[in-house]
Amino acid sequence: MTTTFETQRAALADVVAIPVTPFAEDGSVDPAGYRALLRRLLDAGITTLTPNGNTGEFYALTPEERRTVTELTLEETGDGSSVLVGVGHDVPTAVASARHARDLGARMVMVHQPVHPYVSQSGWVDYHRAIAEAVPDLGVVPYIRNAQLTGARLAELADSCPNVIGVKYAVPDAAKFAAFARDAGLERFVWVAGLAEPYAPSYFSAGATGFTSGLVNVAPSVSLDMIGALRSGDYTTAMKVWEQIRRFEELRGANGSANNVTVVKEALASLGLCRREVRPPSRLLPEEERAEVAAIAAGWSV
Repeated sequence: MTTTFETQRAALADVVAIPVTPFAEDGSVDPAGYRALLRRLLDAGITTLTPNGNTGEFYALTPEERRTVTELTLEETGDGSSVLVGVGHDVPTAVASARHARDLGARMVMVHQPVHPYVSQSGWVDYHRAIAEAVPDLGVVPYIRNAQLTGARLAELADSCPNVIGVKYAVPDAAKFAAFARDAGLERFVWVAGLAEPYAPSYFSAGATGFTSGLVNVAPSVSLDMIGALRSGDYTTAMKVWEQIRRFEELRGANGSANNVTVVKEALASLGLCRREVRPPSRLLPEEERAEVAAIAAGWSV
């Protein structure tokens, strides 16, 4: 029987939340805090979650911690079809993580962008093929940040791995995205705007039907307002939301996104929802920026 992945495809065409990973006072992962943040998202109407994403500090977590985060997410949601588990590193590690997620009930994995300094286009295909072939019953979503990669290479991957069902596209160039998606097959994949709300309107105009979000941890209703407007083609309203989140996202994106996670956790800390601590190579916000982040978050919580 051929798997169609229709449920998983529908889950990707939505707000794809990237939960933060809260840390306890001793620096370890805080399971109770993490569950509370997930429950807040779910109760607000967010259904698609990516544990072990970059906003979850994937690269700063140990293998055991990544497994714990996966387990907690699947336990809290109770429905693996809308959980997109982040996997990556070397191929054996990524495969083991994908199989662990599958065994817990997850139906999709997102493959983090390879961080090897020497990535050839054919090697990119080989890397993803090895992972996708190891878990043919899971929907696989490559996370693309490589501006040199061509849409033809993605099509080549999907020719041999039909379980590659969607793409988190995170190259900051709407024109390049439009061309890439059409070269790969616009209708063949679910296109997720991987640079979150700031790029969602332009990417939706070119064919995206979902977007990732770290901001959603702080203000789920804002992200839902954005996806609602974009689904209805109301770009005037979508851009009003864009204006509302602009400064928050500028703070996250400054200096090569150095404070991407830090700003989100600072906002959550200001609302009393988790500790602000992040792990190196991230860092805490300077005192002078904390008040601005808190003011933005307070405005959304009214």
